Amino acid sequence: MLVSQNSKLDVVVIGGGQSALTVAYFLKRTGLSYVLLDAEPGPGGAWRHGWDSLRLFSPSAWSSIAGWPMPALSEGTPGRDDVVQYLTQYERRYDFPIIRSTRVTRVEKIEGGLRVISKDKHWDAKAVISATGTWSRPFVPDYPGQALFAGRQLHSAHYVGPNEFAGKTVLVVGGGNSGAQIYAEVSKVAQATWVTQQAPTFLPDEVDGRVLFERATARLKAQQDGVEPQQPVGGLGDIVMVPPVKEARERGVLSAVRPFTRFTSTGVVWSSGIETKVDAVIWCTGFSPALDHLNSLNIVGRDGKVAVNENRSVALPDLWLVGYGDWTGLASATLIGVTRTARDVVRQVQSYLTGGT
Repeated sequence: MLVSQNSKLDVVVIGGGQSALTVAYFLKRTGLSYVLLDAEPGPGGAWRHGWDSLRLFSPSAWSSIAGWPMPALSEGTPGRDDVVQYLTQYERRYDFPIIRSTRVTRVEKIEGGLRVISKDKHWDAKAVISATGTWSRPFVPDYPGQALFAGRQLHSAHYVGPNEFAGKTVLVVGGGNSGAQIYAEVSKVAQATWVTQQAPTFLPDEVDGRVLFERATARLKAQQDGVEPQQPVGGLGDIVMVPPVKEARERGVLSAVRPFTRFTSTGVVWSSGIETKVDAVIWCTGFSPALDHLNSLNIVGRDGKVAVNENRSVALPDLWLVGYGDWTGLASATLIGVTRTARDVVRQVQSYLTGGT
């Protein structure tokens, strides 16, 4: 489907990953004119940049977006390449209008809508749905002396695999699942230490992403009903015992230490005053919303978020946001969680463009 650059569209979706595709699935059923502007050169969104051994926590059926389930695997849970292939097939199946290698640099107000700008091109729309995710905004905490450290620092966003760290002394910083998985495989080839703010919470072996999503949904419903949730504690940030993490446990290395206090030129100093020489630090410390394209609108707060009411910008009623974290819908930054939010947002957009508010 070809889209003229300067014809006014009903909707422009900024992004081309799982959130944008799920939004497109529901937009396709509305009859509204729309286009997806994707900064990436090919399908897959942020999954294109996942490390080589990255695996999901859930089976294929619980790792799917709206309309068409991810094909089942004969064993195990899907890996990075499985997800990229699924999203590639998904967008081909529904023939969405996607314009690639198009990084949106800013959005401006115009009469009757918004103008979405990429370099010397622009698209005008009555409504915009921002679905750029977080991958391009990796978060690294500040530590004293960090600029003096002569070793290597990289974020999990740019981690590929353990081989380049063979024989080195490595700190893996971050208590989430990416930290656990990366530490598990780096510790096989390097002198690795896992650094977390608190002792990690390990889930029972049988608990996977499906169970976590069900628990999170139940907690939300209980909160909405004003009652205490009656189910085990366990959140989407707790450590899922995927095979590499189980293997690290079997090797007796699945333990973490509390953070160091500062960097030196050759390593770090711990709270005890002991200094350790370090070759590399891998930051598994999360991401911030990728919202630089909205800065010109002066709606991004000091916390890096946009004030929303049911995913709709409070300050700019023709702008919606999907897939940046729970503030844009429960588990909306996950494959399984984004469907509900995308469906609700498209309903709101359709109502707005057909005479609603």
